[in-house]
Amino acid sequence: MKLLQLAKTIRSKGAGVDHITFDVIFDNADSYRKVRDSGVITREFIANLYNVPEDWLTDFTYFEPAPAIKFTMRRAKPSGSPGCSDVYGSQQYAPLMDIEIPE
Repeated sequence: MKLLQLAKTIRSKGAGVDHITFDVIFDNADSYRKVRDSGVITREFIANLYNVPEDWLTDFTYFEPAPAIKFTMRRAKPSGSPGCSDVYGSQQYAPLMDIEIPE
């Protein structure tokens, strides 16, 4: 099952000039726990998915109260600088949608 089928919201947005933050938000605790407990989405997995060093992920949290998975990573280029392809960081979530979560 793809993450897109389990999550209510998958989004990214700028978090200052040098970072992008990501949210995967679920509308029920069962879907959240299924993804969390699968062990698929980890810091290492996200770094590999985005082809960045793991230490570029400045935050990575399974946020129980929401229920959500939240992480923040450094940008390759500052927002708005020459060569920056997404000033607002709002187009960076797409690779998350196709993550396979075991049934």
